[in-house]
Amino acid sequence: MLSSLDTSSLLFAVAFVAIVSLLLGTVLDGVMQDEGFGPFGNMIIITAGFFLGIFAANRWGIRFTELEVAVATGLGGAFVALLTLSLAKAGIERALRS
Repeated sequence: MLSSLDTSSLLFAVAFVAIVSLLLGTVLDGVMQDEGFGPFGNMIIITAGFFLGIFAANRWGIRFTELEVAVATGLGGAFVALLTLSLAKAGIERALRS
């Protein structure tokens, strides 16, 4: 899906996702506090996870004919990335404390 976009559409998509990710990252920073990565760290993880989720689904042969399905897949990838890295951070901090 993303590979079929022209340059300006791809840049617009990245900018839009980054802006929404910054808002979401700020909210999640308030919720997660010390267990998170800060607003900008959360934004980077969410943005990267969004596009990696879409790329992974395309790689596995899933073709998105509707935008809503692509957005849902991207959000799933974003939250899986944030969950995975948050659990890894918590595990490392727990291992270093003991």
